[in-house]
Amino acid sequence: MFIFGHIGITLGIFYFLSRLFSKNNFWVNVPWIAFGALLPDFIDKPLGRIILAETIGSGRIFAHTLLFGLLLVLAGYYLYIQGKPELLIIAGASFCHILEDQIWNSPEVLFWPFLGWSFPKDTISASFIEYLMIIFSRSYHPGFTEVFISEIVGLIIIVLLTVKYINETKRANFAIAKKRKI
Repeated sequence: MFIFGHIGITLGIFYFLSRLFSKNNFWVNVPWIAFGALLPDFIDKPLGRIILAETIGSGRIFAHTLLFGLLLVLAGYYLYIQGKPELLIIAGASFCHILEDQIWNSPEVLFWPFLGWSFPKDTISASFIEYLMIIFSRSYHPGFTEVFISEIVGLIIIVLLTVKYINETKRANFAIAKKRKI
C-alpha cells in the first residue's frame, strides 16, 4: 500500500468508528490520524532503506512490529489519561498501517524480536530513489491489483470525506451568518 491507501483507508476506519462510538469532533483528529497512518513508513523506510541499507535492507522493520505498536499504545494511554489523546490516535492509526500492510505474512517482522533479531531483506535491491520509483510505479499500475485497488479506495475515501467536511463547514458558516442577521 502507498500514501492514498494508508491515509484514506485509515481515515475511513476512524470515521466509521467515530460515528459508532464517539461524540467527539472527528475532523480535529484528521491530521493525527494521517500522521499515524504513515508513521511506520516514516520511520522504517529511511532507517532500513537508507541508513541501514547495507545491513538490514528493508523498509519494514522496527515500526512495523507489534512491539512498536504496543509501546506506542502504552505511551498513548498514559497521555490519554492526562487528557492528551493525540498519541493514542497516532497509535491506532499506526496499528491500522501494519494491518493494511498485511504484516502477518512476515511473522519475523510482526513478532520481532521474539522470532529472532534479524529482519527479512526486501525483494527489491536498489538505491532509495530507484526503490521509491519502483514502488510508486507499482502502486499506480492496474496490473498490481491489490496495491492499485487500495490506492483507489483510499483516494475515494479521502475525496468523500473532504466533500463531507466542506459541506459541514459551509452549513455551519451559514448557520452562524443567519444567527448574526437575526
